Amino acid sequence: MVSIIVPVYNAAKYIKHTIEMVCEQTYRDWELILVDDASSDGSCDVIEKIISSQGKRIRLIRKDRNEGVAAARNSGIDASSGRYIAFIDADDVWKPDKLEKQVAFMEKTGAAFSFHSYEFGDEEANPTGRIVRAPKTLKFKEALSRTVIFTTTVMFDTEKIDMEIIHMPQVPSEDTATWWRILKSGYVAYGLDENLAIYRRPGKSLSSNKFVAIERIWFLYRNIADLSVIKSFYYFVGWAVRATLRRL
Repeated sequence: MVSIIVPVYNAAKYIKHTIEMVCEQTYRDWELILVDDASSDGSCDVIEKIISSQGKRIRLIRKDRNEGVAAARNSGIDASSGRYIAFIDADDVWKPDKLEKQVAFMEKTGAAFSFHSYEFGDEEANPTGRIVRAPKTLKFKEALSRTVIFTTTVMFDTEKIDMEIIHMPQVPSEDTATWWRILKSGYVAYGLDENLAIYRRPGKSLSSNKFVAIERIWFLYRNIADLSVIKSFYYFVGWAVRATLRRL
């Protein structure tokens, strides 16, 4: 079974579609765990209405206070019962055969950690044709200069990877920090080069977001990867070039 974890925070606009998208997956052995991080927009009302008609395959965990996306995902991990764990954010899109193809890929390769290609979409999630291709494998040092792993493409096999190591730290870019920590411990991430998801991007891209991204990647180099200033700068140059090319 695949345990699908969705952090929810003021996602009433998208969450119904997200749940329907999971229900339409061709792979049927799944559970959906929605973790509401103290939303104030009625997200829980939407979810509870759907649960009443869908049954026990969908669960809602309600947090009393907002703790952030990492804590929300960790709560979902702790509540999961499936062999495989997958993530999706409320505004992202999966193609109908995403789970079926990724589980088959995990079984074929024996991977403990996998990810796949994805496509940028506009604010309505319409595909733009800009596809980020997953390499066949990704090791720790390779990952330092290419943030190619998108959270909604990740799947773990909990029979082959320690549950504790997939818990996300409370740091900026908690997802990338998690992938790096896992890869640094010796695991290899296996890439499925099939476009199975769409990353919704807002219509306006603020220049301030670029500075936030730079601050976050530098923090990760120094505090998660434990690199020196010189090595951090070396990998930063590679990251900056790839990030620019990917978004052109």
